[in-house]
Amino acid sequence: LLNINVGGKLFQIAYKAAARYPITRIGKLALYTDPMKKLQLCDDYSVQKNEYFFDRDPSIFHYIFHFYCSGVLWIMDEMCPSNFVEEIEYWGIHLKYSQRCCRILFEEKQDELSEYLKIQKELEAELEPLDSAEQFEGKFLGRFRKMIWNLIENPYSSVPAKIIAVMSSVFVLISIVGMTLSTVEEMKHKTGKMWMEQLEMICAIFFTSEYLMRLISSSSFRNFLRAAFNAVDLVAILPFYIQILFENLEEGDTLYHEELHKVENVSKLGKVLKLIKLMRIFRILKLARHSTGLQAFGFTMRQCYQQVCCLLLFIAMGVFTFSALMHSVEHDVPGTNFTSIPYAWWWAAVSLSTVGYGDTVPDTVLGRVVAFGCISFGIILNGMPISILYNKFSDYYAKLKAHENEI
Repeated sequence: LLNINVGGKLFQIAYKAAARYPITRIGKLALYTDPMKKLQLCDDYSVQKNEYFFDRDPSIFHYIFHFYCSGVLWIMDEMCPSNFVEEIEYWGIHLKYSQRCCRILFEEKQDELSEYLKIQKELEAELEPLDSAEQFEGKFLGRFRKMIWNLIENPYSSVPAKIIAVMSSVFVLISIVGMTLSTVEEMKHKTGKMWMEQLEMICAIFFTSEYLMRLISSSSFRNFLRAAFNAVDLVAILPFYIQILFENLEEGDTLYHEELHKVENVSKLGKVLKLIKLMRIFRILKLARHSTGLQAFGFTMRQCYQQVCCLLLFIAMGVFTFSALMHSVEHDVPGTNFTSIPYAWWWAAVSLSTVGYGDTVPDTVLGRVVAFGCISFGIILNGMPISILYNKFSDYYAKLKAHENEI
């Protein structure tokens, strides 16, 4: 018998049973005749007791011992997959010796653990800034850039940093409110328009200053441009300067073009300006920099893009299917709105979403049966992925909040 002492617990394995698996560590220990080679396989050896010592986990070695006795490697659910794989690799035993049912469940548990660790790492990276305070040491104006970095990127470093973080969110809200009020008819007169332009200019100056401070305090210009939040900041300030540029071009057209071309150019520039002004709505995304909830929502969408794509695919299938059915049973009814399948798409979309505006309704009994099927399918369709998305969002939000509190 081989006397194996693992972590203080003694196991006895027959030489014949160990020799059946010559590529394993215990098998080599049974087959080798050179004492020096045997000593290389274990951590220590007692000549008096004839025991080979191994400084490994004795609880997992019970399953290794059972493997040599029965030829089957058993896997229990309560074991950590990473620890178990590390142990069996040390003993030289392959996972193929386990039963197929155990192996399938174990591999699923391994995949779940790997996915969990991957998500945990990405969640931590979500709150980690691009740079750290240590990266400014020994660089040009390192102390000055570090001070700016703490003000902009680390709101917990000082009271002024917290004030800047709050001001950033306040200016975003002011900008959105100003853009909204600028569309009100009463605010389009000369005085109201002037106030809105001044408010927009103040917000643009603040956002530009904030962007330049982040650019100055960045240790890597390439990483700065690749960051999603910095791209949002750039989109937030570009419309203001593009609008000024186009307004100057419009003035140039007024001065240098003939009356016939002037009206055409002003009309084109007006449409472009409306589109550029609409881009200011993306400023609301700047709130995600200081909002854990918005970061968790964006992270959930990135992690669950497959489920979201599946949901959109099912919605598209439902829209095409039920619009075709509704058109086939309603197109002969006088005065119907289901004159073609594309005209029935809107009805199918609002019915699948269970909103049901009632602007387009079926008139026949068969059409109402189709409508009931469409609404029922929409309820089932919306119920399945939304619960998954909500559970994941809650989980990611809790983890982000906990990690944020640790920082």
